[in-house]
Amino acid sequence: MSLATDSTHALVVDLGVRARAASRGMARARTAAKNDALLALAAMIRAQADDLRAANVHDVDAARAAGLDAAFMDRLMLSDKVIAQMAQSCEQVAALPDPIGEMTDLRRRPSGITVGRMRVPLGVFGMIYESRPNVTIEAASLAIKSGNAVILRGGSEAIHSNRALAALVALALVEADLPPDAVQLVSTTDRAAVGALITMPQYVDVIIPRGGKSLIERISAEARVPVIKHLDGNCHVYVDAEVDLEMAVAVTDNAKTQRYSPCNAAESLLVAGASAAGFLPRIGAVFAHKHVEMRCCPQSRALLQAVPGAAALLRDATEEDWSTEYLAPIISVKIVQDVDEAIAHVNRYGSQHTDTILTTNHAHAMRFLREVDSATVMVNASTRFSDGFEFGLGAEIGISTDKFHARGPVGLEGLTSQKWMVLGEGEIRN
Repeated sequence: MSLATDSTHALVVDLGVRARAASRGMARARTAAKNDALLALAAMIRAQADDLRAANVHDVDAARAAGLDAAFMDRLMLSDKVIAQMAQSCEQVAALPDPIGEMTDLRRRPSGITVGRMRVPLGVFGMIYESRPNVTIEAASLAIKSGNAVILRGGSEAIHSNRALAALVALALVEADLPPDAVQLVSTTDRAAVGALITMPQYVDVIIPRGGKSLIERISAEARVPVIKHLDGNCHVYVDAEVDLEMAVAVTDNAKTQRYSPCNAAESLLVAGASAAGFLPRIGAVFAHKHVEMRCCPQSRALLQAVPGAAALLRDATEEDWSTEYLAPIISVKIVQDVDEAIAHVNRYGSQHTDTILTTNHAHAMRFLREVDSATVMVNASTRFSDGFEFGLGAEIGISTDKFHARGPVGLEGLTSQKWMVLGEGEIRN
């Protein structure tokens, strides 16, 4: 190793040692102390909003100078709305029931012992993420309430923002008399820090990557620590043969255009043949007005061709388009025969993130819910609701497309485990 890499490795080891020690204190922390820290953090975020924006300007200016795209810039910015939501999410997490210590499934056995399970923290998790500095607060708030310690490694493009936010978290922990090392930020931008963090099972119990597909695939391949994966969000909207067209247009528009950069934005539009002639020209007009490029199958292109302003935005879809997460004003469009073909298409090309059916047919809705193999499946709702904050989790650490204990938006419960407990009065096994 080079001297620089040696130094980075030593830095991450030190963070790991301190995090492991802090995790013991967090595991026994009182709910009131954890809530005090979260409420203090919310107040600090609001009070220091100007300083947070100033730190963020350094990152935004550097990203703009580097020519990074609009979707990236959108994720990087700490707007007034994002700052307010960070504070609000801390308060919402504080208001949630504390899962730690919860006892469930208690049952008396013929031997006389009572067996049950207790919810406990995971211990230490490493959070590796790109561009979104608000993830620093989401991860910190959930770590605090769930009694864990966390090591945060944000992207170099957000280093100034993340340092400013992590400093507030440390102050809030101290104010609540909790271990300040419970939330630590990897302060270096050296990429070797990631390689060190994901290969230290003696200090880190689980890694949660949140970012581009290439980052997550690399971490999954190289990690020696369990990984909760959040892969790409190729989210589908399926417009069924029996549907309220007004509702379908409104929901599809929101799912695609409310924001283009999040992983829960719709990337693929499937339309039943029976409703295509009534629906596609209407949504095509909306997309044309908003300059959304449509990558179409031959049948859908023929229906969209005559929509005013749409012709210049139409492209022939390739096989690759059906499985692409664009994170941009682009959507693939395909006419399918029926709900059977829609389900088959989603399960073949989707990313097991979030998919919705728009329908007035209850049987079709129930089939879609049962048979689509995704972390979140919806009926008559925008995919943009697939979010821990919207689900009432207070915040989310990410949206897991795995099939582990944590699937979909990962909130407090996803950062805990359970251990068996046995209560006895001197029983012995015969």
